[in-house]
Amino acid sequence: MLALNETSDGKLLLDARHEAESSPKVAVLKPGAHLSREIIGKYLLGFDIIQVEAKDRISFEVRDTVKKTVSRLIGLEIVEENYSRIVIQCLLEVSGFPPEKNLRRGYAIVTGMHRDGIGAVINNDVHLAKSVVARDDEVNRLYFLLVRILRTIIQNPSLSEKLNVRPIDCLDYRLAASLVEAIGDECVNIANTVIEIGNLKLTKDLKKLLMEFHAICFQAHENALKAFLSNDIELAEKVRDTREKIEKTFTEIGKAAKEQSFDFVPQILALASSLKQIYEHSVDVADLVMPKEV
Repeated sequence: MLALNETSDGKLLLDARHEAESSPKVAVLKPGAHLSREIIGKYLLGFDIIQVEAKDRISFEVRDTVKKTVSRLIGLEIVEENYSRIVIQCLLEVSGFPPEKNLRRGYAIVTGMHRDGIGAVINNDVHLAKSVVARDDEVNRLYFLLVRILRTIIQNPSLSEKLNVRPIDCLDYRLAASLVEAIGDECVNIANTVIEIGNLKLTKDLKKLLMEFHAICFQAHENALKAFLSNDIELAEKVRDTREKIEKTFTEIGKAAKEQSFDFVPQILALASSLKQIYEHSVDVADLVMPKEV
């Protein structure tokens, strides 16, 4: 049976899979060296049920791998388990997770990681740095969820209409989410530097420069995401126009780092480089903003 629907732009949509959509997608996997990657792959492809089956008893190591992998993926639960079989089911309804809402949620966490990461540097706060690292797991979970949502939208035209997200928009959302996740990784790099050094004492001038650099980079990624979500070209251009200030401050930090203990110079430069990379990711997000079609 075919389903006939009218899209928002007046086109008629014929959906030949209308009757089949209610049937869950099932994947059967065998225990192996790449089981975790296979489970994640099936999750990202939109499978509803993932069965891990063995000819004999499933080992403790395999069960542990399955449970750790499931904990990394939002909506997955182990619903059945015996000596040779583990059944994992995705319990979330994709239509309840619009891409924009998911992207905003991931970005909100990354924003806090950025603030606390530089706070850990300035105050030499190892405990705060560890909390930044811990939050990265949730950012990754949200990224995987968004990829699953976007792939499901691309395969399901009626869902695309319901969420008002065109298939071509999914490409931009995927890239934007990847860049937000990358900003989170740079925040982790900053936090790990604090943890590794343990006793980073900065001069007053260097603290001031790092705070200034942080403020510029922070504003850049805030403007970039706002521009992306609102399709604001002028705001996107402001992100790119900040480059001269970024380069100048980065150079000043390099000079000020020489006044520190020689042992700490590489770590200070690494901190500045991570902040600069956050800016570069922000420029990439801003570059996704394009004039709307008339």
